[in-house]
This record gives sequence, structure tokens and C-alpha cells, in this order.
Amino acid sequence: MDIAELPISGRREFSYHVFIELRSTENQTSSMYLTISLTRPFRLFTAALCAAVCLLSNPVLAQSDAGALDAVTHRFFSESEMPGLSVSVAEGGTLIFSRGYGYADLEQHVRVLPGESRFRIGSVSKTMTALAVGKLVQAGKLDLDAPVQRYVPSFPEKKWPITTRMVAGHVAGVRHYSGDEFLSQRRYESVLEGLTIFENDTLVFEPGTRYSYSSYGWNLVSAVVEGASGIDFLTYMQDSVFVPAGMIRTVADHTGEIVEYRTRFYERNALGQIVPAPYVDNSYKWAGGGFLSTTEDLIRFGQAHLDGILDEATIEILWTPQNLIDGSSTNYAIGWSSGTDNNGRFWVGHNGGSVGGTTRFRIYPQQEIIVAAVTNLSTASFGSLVEDLVEALSRQ
Repeated sequence: MDIAELPISGRREFSYHVFIELRSTENQTSSMYLTISLTRPFRLFTAALCAAVCLLSNPVLAQSDAGALDAVTHRFFSESEMPGLSVSVAEGGTLIFSRGYGYADLEQHVRVLPGESRFRIGSVSKTMTALAVGKLVQAGKLDLDAPVQRYVPSFPEKKWPITTRMVAGHVAGVRHYSGDEFLSQRRYESVLEGLTIFENDTLVFEPGTRYSYSSYGWNLVSAVVEGASGIDFLTYMQDSVFVPAGMIRTVADHTGEIVEYRTRFYERNALGQIVPAPYVDNSYKWAGGGFLSTTEDLIRFGQAHLDGILDEATIEILWTPQNLIDGSSTNYAIGWSSGTDNNGRFWVGHNGGSVGGTTRFRIYPQQEIIVAAVTNLSTASFGSLVEDLVEALSRQ
């Protein structure tokens, strides 16, 4: 249980941020995140805590659901030859399945723990940053259709004006990685310093005429967040995204710091053998792909969107795919992809690929189902795992 006590007024009034987690010997978890405000802390806090523990001590997964989801995941993992895998599933606001498979660290035989093992989530970092964008839009601090220079005056003007909406939707013409830039080992001390990699390059096409995925574009979005909020990007993410969403184990992948439960990172060599992934420093792209998280934190992040962390109008902005000038859809909105699975279910979410990590994250809004799957292996394939899990759940 993690407890933060924060005075919120001059009176003896406190806000407790409480995360309660019960873990079985089979590595299944049940969790709840509470925010309790009270003027007589001990008595009311104790009562609320006891109530939460009583709720969570009941079985949170029906055995039929757990067995079916584990069967699907275990079969996938046994065929995948991944070093480690974490999978969590929520339905109707309840974490119904959460299990780790294999190892977070092969050499030390450290098992994957779905509520603790911190994986590189790659481009799902963009989706988290989209929540920061949404909050600033909702607060009237960010105009998505204003030139980015309104918020980042140091960013050079281009042949055509570009806006935050364009950049966040990959239609602005900002380039992607070139050569081995994805393997950068340099430490960048600030978001603005990270922009120096590409800020003087020309746009690769006229904005709005093409869709071309760009992680560097989201580096620029993080600078926009700093300019619009007046707060350092990582501080804003912590205070306005991670804490409100209950994501107590999501952090930046600082290579120069000890990060508890950070997994080791792996890749396959030319012979198909699993070997350590090369050292990289992701400080140049926190928003584009630089966060560590757990599958259970990803579930909390998804649930926050279903529970109203943003108003419906803002959610619609973030989830509605953008169109090109010719009217064709990109199937990408602002940090969120969307689509329909083979059974006609609408989903929103994002994939993530990083050095030593691959992620799948999806929300099925109509069914109120959220699925998060992460491995500590580069360029891994999840195949139809997410759809298979949702289908197995729908049959119960």
C-alpha cells in the first residue's frame, strides 16, 4: 500500500492517495486506487481502508474468465519464445485478469510481476502524452490549430505552417528516425534540447497531404505541452496525468537512475537467439517513446478515460481520426489509433515498439474492455493475442 499525505487547505484537512494491491501466490492481482479527503484523518481513513480491503479480498476474477484468458495467453507465450510477458485485462471497471509469464531478467531469474515489472512501452507514451494535450485543451490553454510556434517560439518556421493537431496526427510532414537515430545513446537534458535532432530539417511533404508516422513529431508535442502549461514536461505528466489516473508505477526511462522493477531488455540476433538489447538513452523522446510502465498501470490509464478523466467533447477530439486534404481518413487521431476487429468491435489504442520492448494497448469502449500486453523483447509479434483475449472473454 502506497500512501501520500497532502495538505489541501489551511485547516486540518488531508488528501490521501491510496493504492491497495492484493497478490495471490499464482501472481494474480486485485487492485484499487483511492483518493480520500477527510478532516479527521485516522478514523475515516481507517474505515475507508478497511472497506476497500474487504472489497478486494473477495475473488475479483471469475474462475471461468481467468481460466479462459490464461489458456489463451499461456498458449501464445509458449509459442512466442519471449523472455517475459505481462498481460492485464479489465472489464466493466474491474481488473479481471493480470498475470506475468517468463522473466523480467533472464540472467537473475526474476519473474515478471504484472503490477510491478516496468517495461519500455514505446509509442504508447504518445497516448499518455495525448491525455496531457487533452487536459490543456479542456482548460483553454492550448489551441490545437494555432501554429506550434505560439507555444514553442524557438522552433524554426517551415515552408508551410504546422499546428499541434497536424503534428500529433502525423500529417505535418515532420520526419521520422533516420539511420541509427533510434539507437541514440546520448543524454539530452531537456525537451528543447531533444528538438535539435530535427528542428532545422525541412518538412518531407506539405502538411495535410499525407500521413507519415513520426516519433519526432511527438517530441515537438511535448515542447508544446511545456509551453502551454508553463511547466516542465515530465513534471506536468506526473502531476496531471500519472497521479490523477492512479498510475503509480509509470516513470520516465532514466538510464542514469536506479528504477525499481525495471526489466532487462532483449532482442533476437541473426540466429534467432535472445540476447541483451543494445544500450540506448531515450531522453530525446519522452513523449514519443520514453516511458516505462506496467500492464496494470496501462489498465488504470485506460479506465481513467472510460471514467471521465476528460469530458466527452475532449475525448472525441482525441479519438476521432483525422482526414487528409483529399478527404481520406488516416485512422489516427491525436495519439490514438482506432479500428474494428475481426468481430466488428470498435477499439481505440496504440502499439508500442522500442529497443527491448513491444506493447499492445486497446480499449473497447462499447464493451468496457481494456487489454494491455507488454514484452521485454524488441520487434516482437503479438499476432491476434488481444483479439483472442476479447473473444475468449465474450464467450464466458
